[in-house]
Amino acid sequence: MRDLVSVGRSDDDTLWAVYATIGRTSRVAEVFRSRAAALADRDWRTQQVRAYEDFLRRSRQPVPHYSVAPINRHDLPRKWTPLPALGFLRGQFI
Repeated sequence: MRDLVSVGRSDDDTLWAVYATIGRTSRVAEVFRSRAAALADRDWRTQQVRAYEDFLRRSRQPVPHYSVAPINRHDLPRKWTPLPALGFLRGQFI
């Protein structure tokens, strides 16, 4: 007989989210299963914003801040879609 390994239900629901924040408004930009992948995505998004930071300031647009935090699958909005790294340049942040 084989040994069965139990998998906790809470582990299945916990994901890592990259949040984009401008002022008091935050939005889930992307979701990952591992924290390392979320941190890598956050670093990439930050680098992309840094490349356009001068343009954003001259255009008087706020510069987003990216952070990583755990999130449960059921906490994602129903019709959530990933946020493009520079989507805020086209007015798609909110």
